[in-house]
Amino acid sequence: MRTNLATSWQTVLAPEFEKPYFQELQAKIEFEYQNHTCFPPETAIFAAFNHCLFDDVKVVIIGQDPYHGAGEANGLSFSVNDGVAIPPSLRNIFKELSLDLETVFMPTSGNLTAWAKQGVLLLNSTLTVRKDQANSHKQLGWATFTDAVITALSNQKEHLVFLLWGNFAQKKGIKIDTTKHKVIVTGHPSPLSANQGKWFGNHCFSATNSYLKSVSKKEIDWIL
Repeated sequence: MRTNLATSWQTVLAPEFEKPYFQELQAKIEFEYQNHTCFPPETAIFAAFNHCLFDDVKVVIIGQDPYHGAGEANGLSFSVNDGVAIPPSLRNIFKELSLDLETVFMPTSGNLTAWAKQGVLLLNSTLTVRKDQANSHKQLGWATFTDAVITALSNQKEHLVFLLWGNFAQKKGIKIDTTKHKVIVTGHPSPLSANQGKWFGNHCFSATNSYLKSVSKKEIDWIL
């Protein structure tokens, strides 16, 4: 596994790459990709970082692990490749976006690269997964690495928006300094959560832009 991150991230995360846990993680991931079908493609493991440079991060959306179906995962949380059917959680994200922004939004693609390019870090807690085995790489050590990413963002930057969708993301974001950053907590966009009234109507997209505007940062154009 090559840590082919953009230079700004390489500088910030260099200490992590030298730690024993990351060396072990690297070896485990290389074994997994050599012996099993894993996603995303090895070249896209760090795509979230390469599409959204450290200096450009304005918003962080925390997911759990990549989609495990063939051709789906592209290295960005909640995002799928062009031409792939939009998954249920992402479809609910788009529905809330339409309600929140009071617009008719009918996307044909679930590829969220356009968000990343504007400063939205689409960060999964676990960056890899075996085909058809959700959470199969959960115990390999990725969580320690992505905790370090969140800590670095919280400590080294100011006025970020962290969107914590559901209990998992909320636990993951426990180290965020809420005196420096905006944290928006909602239910998860999965059908189970949404059908229980925990997702729709949260207005997290307009709230994000309102905060960015208040700290003189460019708002996100959420409409792909």
